[in-house]
Amino acid sequence: MNAMHTTLRVALFAALTLLAGCAGVVNRASQRFADNLGSAILNQDDPGTVRDGLPAYLLLLDALLEGDPKNSGTLLAAARLYGAYAGGFVTEPERARHLANRAFGYARRATCERSPPLCGALEQPFEAFSAVVANTGAKDLDLVYGLASAWAGRIQQDSGDWNAIADLPKVQLLVERVLALNPDYADGEPHMVLGVLHSLRPATLGGKPELGKAAFDTAIAQSQGRNLMAKTLYAQYYARLVFDQELHDRLLNEVVAAAPEAPRMTLMNVLAQQRAKALLASGKDYF
Repeated sequence: MNAMHTTLRVALFAALTLLAGCAGVVNRASQRFADNLGSAILNQDDPGTVRDGLPAYLLLLDALLEGDPKNSGTLLAAARLYGAYAGGFVTEPERARHLANRAFGYARRATCERSPPLCGALEQPFEAFSAVVANTGAKDLDLVYGLASAWAGRIQQDSGDWNAIADLPKVQLLVERVLALNPDYADGEPHMVLGVLHSLRPATLGGKPELGKAAFDTAIAQSQGRNLMAKTLYAQYYARLVFDQELHDRLLNEVVAAAPEAPRMTLMNVLAQQRAKALLASGKDYF
């Protein structure tokens, strides 16, 4: 009997070990799929295809997370894609807010899985939050930037909520931490985000547009001019803020004339060109 019990225990342990190994493979496969999906979308040159097809893949990521709710990699991928869809393709304000909130929810869940101290500090006063952010390391780069991006998207879609806007300093701190850990992260994209944040208000109201200008210049330089959205946002936020029409029109005309194809930037560049054309048209009445 004891021998039989021993055999059963060994068999059960072997089965559990095998199942755990299979679960690990599925987890890795899910994350690889999510990462590959994100790359395929970023390399797409037809925004209409992405607009029409992306909702099905958002549901697929939801399904992956139903079966593996603690996979931080898949959570971050879902946050990125929901945020991109809300900010780039949804025109109904209420729906865009709902999707941006979902993106932030996924990013927050990823944060709670990977970094409980940062998760616990999200609702804390700025000083306590800052102390925790200062302890994040290079291994947390994708998490910190993913959280910052989703948070910024949520604020953008809910700009009438002063409580949401009050969180902007926390978002800026997260982006600055990413750059402190790796100044070249994501081909300068975090510098582009800082450019927007510094250019939201004129200097007379506490804004720092010259810091915004420097951040945009850095973003363009680090991407070797491939990030056309950096130039478009430079014109939209900085040039319009300081009423520099010459800079505004030069940047936008450069965007329109450029070839949009670039690794992991093609879709963003095509969208940047569409926005640049609209800004050139409306600029006649703005300046």
